[in-house]
Amino acid sequence: MNEELRQIETFLKTQIAPQANQLDRHSEALKSALRQMGDRSWLGLKAPIELGGTGLSEAEYRRLQISMARTSGALTFLQTQHQSAVAKLAQSENRVLHREFFPHVVKGDRLIGVGFSHLRRSGTPIMQAQEKGSGYLLTGKVPWVTGYKIFSHFILGATLPDGRELYAVLPLQDEVQATGGKITVDRPMELIAVTATNTVSVNLDSWLLTGDRVVTINPAGAIHTSSRRNILNHGFFALGCAYAGLDILQTVAEKKQLEFLSESWQTLSEETARQTERAIAAIDDRHTTYQQKLRLRVEAIALAQRCSQAAVIASSGAANYLNSSAGRVYREALLFTVSGQTTDVMEATLKNLWQSGAYGRSN
Repeated sequence: MNEELRQIETFLKTQIAPQANQLDRHSEALKSALRQMGDRSWLGLKAPIELGGTGLSEAEYRRLQISMARTSGALTFLQTQHQSAVAKLAQSENRVLHREFFPHVVKGDRLIGVGFSHLRRSGTPIMQAQEKGSGYLLTGKVPWVTGYKIFSHFILGATLPDGRELYAVLPLQDEVQATGGKITVDRPMELIAVTATNTVSVNLDSWLLTGDRVVTINPAGAIHTSSRRNILNHGFFALGCAYAGLDILQTVAEKKQLEFLSESWQTLSEETARQTERAIAAIDDRHTTYQQKLRLRVEAIALAQRCSQAAVIASSGAANYLNSSAGRVYREALLFTVSGQTTDVMEATLKNLWQSGAYGRSN
């Protein structure tokens, strides 16, 4: 582990872990935690060093993703939206956007989210783009954008008439153009988990997008190709959630001095460690198939559910308190079960609930 990763791990343990329950419910505290990461230039972990980023390898980033999710689901979810946006900007050929956002996004001076998961939906696109002069006219709804009142901008995904995917930077706020175009942001959603992330829906009505705000235009169906290529990625959140449940289980076991609690922790801990190494090994293994990565993803989800439930059971009735760490992690397991969900993940996860063999417990 390099020195920067050690510093981040220390920051998570000493600064974030003690306030994890507060970060789950209070957006100002969560925003402050994100700013602290920015103050340390940790908001461009995968961005190239020449753009001010940290330039972590894929394996380093995924291990850190586990540590983040182990510490605070809310901070993990929020900063991941920003990190994803930064990575997409870094890959863009639009130098105007590079000059505007780098290195500010790495330091947290500019915070930016994403809103393009809806491009995975079948049927009539809910966010459409029409060419208009040298720009585009945007109309429709972005159902999920995290970070309202925290992020100043977000990268929107819209579908062109020929099916191509347009990605562009827009302000994350109510705004009216002189041409009559509008951005309207709905009230933050009342979510079961990570409610402090201020997740909203954004509505666009004839919004005129100038060409210099375009991040990239991808071929039709590119997001599905990307989802298959990155099918394992969200599994690292689930693994972090599993470790969070195990941390609570271990603490309760030491307090209650019940042998079966320690045995449960030992068994689940060993299984989670094995699953983590399998998932990390699959990152750079070109021979790991899509189906194998899908299986690893589903097994990680199952571990998050089992370990968080173990934390609830061991905590007894105290787990039902709103400020309970066990209850928070249990809710985060729900979040990381469905985050980045494709139909393949949905099907495989459901089959794992009733079908033995194909996606059963790791050996």
